[in-house]
Parts: sequence; C-alpha cells; structure tokens
Amino acid sequence: MAEIQWKTILPATHVALITRWVRIQCNLGLARNTVDAYARALNEFAQFSVDTKFSLLSATREHIALYIRSLLDRPHVRSQTAGTAPTSVGLSNASIHQRLTVLRLFFDFLIEEGCREKNPIGRGQYTATRGFGIPGARGLLPRVKKFPRIPTEAEWHTIVDTVREEPIRNRFMFALNYDAALRREELCTLQSTDLDPAHRTVRIRAEHTKMRRERIVPYSATTAQLLHAYLLQRRSLSAARGPLFLSESRRNKGQGLSKWAWSKIVRGIAQRSQVDHFTTHTARHLCLTDLARDGWALHDIATFAGHRSLHTTLIYIHLSGRDLAEKFAAGMAALHARRLHDMDSLSHGER
Repeated sequence: MAEIQWKTILPATHVALITRWVRIQCNLGLARNTVDAYARALNEFAQFSVDTKFSLLSATREHIALYIRSLLDRPHVRSQTAGTAPTSVGLSNASIHQRLTVLRLFFDFLIEEGCREKNPIGRGQYTATRGFGIPGARGLLPRVKKFPRIPTEAEWHTIVDTVREEPIRNRFMFALNYDAALRREELCTLQSTDLDPAHRTVRIRAEHTKMRRERIVPYSATTAQLLHAYLLQRRSLSAARGPLFLSESRRNKGQGLSKWAWSKIVRGIAQRSQVDHFTTHTARHLCLTDLARDGWALHDIATFAGHRSLHTTLIYIHLSGRDLAEKFAAGMAALHARRLHDMDSLSHGER
C-alpha cells in the first residue's frame, strides 16, 4: 500500500489511526482502487476537520452535516480540460454517499478501538426484528437513484460508425465490452489466457470483479473475428503471455493498457460521435438492457453481469424512455380507437 500523502497537519495519533485502518482494508484484500478511494476520502475529511477546527475523534452529527453542506456547495469541474470553469456546483449524490460510507466504516473502527462511543453516521439502533434501523428510512442524505443512460438506436449506429475508424485493438475492446457486459476494470485487466477461442468464452477473474465473483461469459462470432485480427497485430508488440491488451505508445509500448488509457479512448469516441453520455460503462448498460428486452430471466441476467443482488440488476435492465413512449403510444392508440368506437353510436342517435 502506498503511503498516504496528507494534505494537512494532523495529530500523530490521528494519522496513526487512519493509516492503520486503511492498511487493514488493504490486508483484507480490497481492490487497490477501493483502498485508494478510502484513503482520499479520509484525507479530505481530515482537511475539513482542520479547517473547521474540530477533532476527528470528537466529530458529531453536526460536523458531518457541515461536511455534507461543503460537498453540496463545492464547485465541480466535470471536464478534463485545464483551466475549464466549473460546470456545476456540488458533488453528485452517489459521490457524497460514497464518502459517507467511508466515514461510517472508519468511525465503526474508532468505536472498536475504544476511541469513541457512538458513530455520528450510524446505521440506527440494532434490533432482532429490524436489524440496523428501518429499511427505507431516511438517512443523513436522501439517496437519489438514477437509471443508467443508454444510447438510442441512432446514437448507437453513430458510435459504431465512429469505432469503425479505430485501430483493431480498440474495435475488439469495444465489441468484447458489449458482448460480455464488462466493467472497465474487468476489461482492461484481462489476460491472454482468459480467452477460450474454441468455445468463444472469456473468464473474468474474481480479483478483478466488483463483487469478487469469478464468471465465464460468451462472446459473439463477430467479436471472435476481431479477436483473431487483434492477436495477429498483438504479436508485433509481444508474443509472451500476459495482459491481453497492450499499449502502443512510445512510452509504454508492449505493456498492459491501463484503464485510464481506455477511458481516454472512449472519451475521444464520445466526442467524435457527439454522444456525450457514452462512457466506458455504456456498452455494459446496453447489453444488460438488451438481454432484458430479449426476455432473459432476471436471475440469468444477474449471473451474466456478476451482480450479487437482484435489486442491482433491476437498475440496469430498465426500459428506456423510448420503450415506454412506444408502449404508451401503442396503448393510447388502442384505447383511443375503442373510445371512438363507443362514441360511434352517437352519430346514429342511439340512446
């Protein structure tokens, strides 16, 4: 685990406690990105505690509320361009909840260590019948759940036309991303040995998945053709086994392609296709939605996606607004026709 670079001066006891907790998460096998996110969140809250002049060990619910207000009011730049003015105010609801989750876990640790008596972001009082709190009860901050955005048919064709101009590696990554409904981490960490061309399946290793559950999923014949073409090109960079996707840049030539590099590639595709909401997760959203449209059972989609909870799957397989509009139009047309038929008797003077 890399040492935390503290932005502010904290008492040595505070630094020791936070460092211990972060190291525990690392030793428990959490993904490196998760541990880094935990460390950044605690670093940020530590900075806020110094600015607001309160101790981490004595933080109250009032302090947490002030911290939430600071996150809601913070100027936020979504663009990566240097010098870009803030495009919105406040972090997203999901980002704030992520920070609160980290603090809740850390305060639980402080209670276990005897440094505190209560958690200012507690889950509620435990009871045998209701567990921690009441399901659905309002927490410190209301949780806003949004459906993932999926492209329309016209947007999808525009994206595909744009990807067609990309190098073979990027075309293959795009196709595999959709076919196997892969998360960015799962896609970029694939090894050359994870593919089984004979059965057209790909193995997603547990250590690279969000839920730490390994799965094997199929890919299409079209993607298999792209794989064959890419492997021929990959041999020019390296014939050794290892990361499936290799960088072609002069600085990292022949090394594994990072997830940040893939994000940059996808961002370029989004800009050129003028589909701004196209991200590294869009193909996954669309694949799972398409499976639902095709009549797959909810449990099968959850297994395919690697979800632990069916509630998560329900978020991904929503019907888009376009689908609802079409159903509404068809339903209203039938209803309207029936109403006109009922009123047809009026023209004949029937009572």
